[in-house]
Amino acid sequence: MSEFSLPLSETALRQQSSLALAYIGDCVYELLVRTEQLLRPPAKVSLLHRRTTSQVKAAAQAEVARRLFPLLFDEEKAVFLRGRNTKTHQTPKGATSAEYAQATALEALFGWLYLAGRQERLQELYQACRPASEEDENPSV
Repeated sequence: MSEFSLPLSETALRQQSSLALAYIGDCVYELLVRTEQLLRPPAKVSLLHRRTTSQVKAAAQAEVARRLFPLLFDEEKAVFLRGRNTKTHQTPKGATSAEYAQATALEALFGWLYLAGRQERLQELYQACRPASEEDENPSV
């Protein structure tokens, strides 16, 4: 097994497909959501899981993507749009193809930021896309 180091070089980042960026970005986004849930008042793991899955499903990510897009810098918009325009061969149950495209764009952006080592910007965008009051948005799911 070879060692890897972050951040990736510009060349290595450009070589990643949008789906590869979304693949890692899916993990990054879910880890941020899970961490946020864990830091809230104590709850059973089953409740943590339900809260998390309600936020990481394609429809919820699509809504986050719509709120986040106006806040992006040009380079981030390019990554986002590249992710959104990627052709996928399947759409998950419970999501439209448009929602899935938006969710893929969000994941590609988060994957790109993570691999580029832009942790501060990743946190900034994650915080910007959270509802003002998560309790109002997601009452004890």
